[in-house]
Amino acid sequence: VDVRIISATNKNLEEMVESGAFREDLFFRIRVIPVHLPPLRERTDDIPLLAETFFQRLQLKYSKKIAGIGTEAMQALCAYHWPGNVRELKSAFEYAFVACQEGLIQPEHLMPNITAASTSKANPNPAPPKAKEDSKKKELLGTLQKTGGNQSETARLLGISRVTVWNRMKKYGISLENKIEG
Repeated sequence: VDVRIISATNKNLEEMVESGAFREDLFFRIRVIPVHLPPLRERTDDIPLLAETFFQRLQLKYSKKIAGIGTEAMQALCAYHWPGNVRELKSAFEYAFVACQEGLIQPEHLMPNITAASTSKANPNPAPPKAKEDSKKKELLGTLQKTGGNQSETARLLGISRVTVWNRMKKYGISLENKIEG
């Protein structure tokens, strides 16, 4: 039998091998291509993309008359710390689809712990959204110029995924076909 196994854990297997809690031979057999995926709370730029994906899947599954995700609900999702990672986000959408009957998913359709986190983290003097967006655009443009338009290297330098780089380029109207300009 020729099989490939993909395994995931939230434990430090190297420490477990050293302490004798995990077999060393098994560790080396499954550790062929290690992939480190940071927790969702460290990838907040991915939340809107994941949220939209889960929304679309549930829309197809249930065929409900829900038009989308409201801005305030998305802000609440982005402010939450997601201890359960992507699985918890997916469960949050299952809950929201049951709670929302039509229109947009709003904060009241989300689990109370998610909306409580967003209201407790509210900054009394937040930076204007336009200024924050301009800052992100300038940072992206500067890094793209520095890397000669290499999106993978730009993602690495910014500590974000290539998909996030691509999405921001699309959002800000940045094209690599033309000379990168501010």
